[in-house]
Parts: sequence; structure tokens; C-alpha cells
Amino acid sequence: MEYTYQDLKRKTVAELREIAAAFENQEAVQGYTQLNKEHLIELLCKAMNIDMHEHHVSTLANKGEIKRKIRMLKVERDKAIEAKDYKKLKEVRKEIKKMKNKLRAAMV
Repeated sequence: MEYTYQDLKRKTVAELREIAAAFENQEAVQGYTQLNKEHLIELLCKAMNIDMHEHHVSTLANKGEIKRKIRMLKVERDKAIEAKDYKKLKEVRKEIKKMKNKLRAAMV
């Protein structure tokens, strides 16, 4: 069976040890009975050539547009700081925060 890093991460230590025990190449998973979950996952990922990094994907179609707006708002923010316009500064910072939260929420 093909596993991903997320699949292995969700399994218990006992399940991970069962996977390691079923391995044909015992040298690749040698000492699996003595390892904790974190080390077992690392060992199995190396043995199965699984990428251990979690990749995040954005579900937004207009991510670039939002980032462009954030850059423009940062320029406005700097101008408001120089002009000491604190009301405008507060509005701009609030808008930047809203845009950044939108980007973070779209990450899967």
C-alpha cells in the first residue's frame, strides 16, 4: 500500500511498527521495535522514499492580486506614518490584517 507523510503521521506507534515489520528489506527498517513515533515515521519515510515536508497549497484563485493589494496598502501605511495620520493608519493596518488572514485561511 502507498502511504503519504500525512497517513503515517495519523497512525499509532503500533500501526507504524506493523508497517515496518511487513517491510521486505529488513535492513532499511532495522531497530524499528525500539523507536518512538517520530523516529519511526522518519525511518519509514526514508525506506519508502516519501517526502517528509508538509506542503501547503492555496485555494485562492486570486492570491497574487491580494498580495499586490497588501503591498499597496503597506505603501499607504508608510505614508500615513510619515504624515502622522493615525486614523488612516489604523484603517490601513486593519485592512492589511484582513487581507493576510484571508490568505492564511485559504492555505490547506
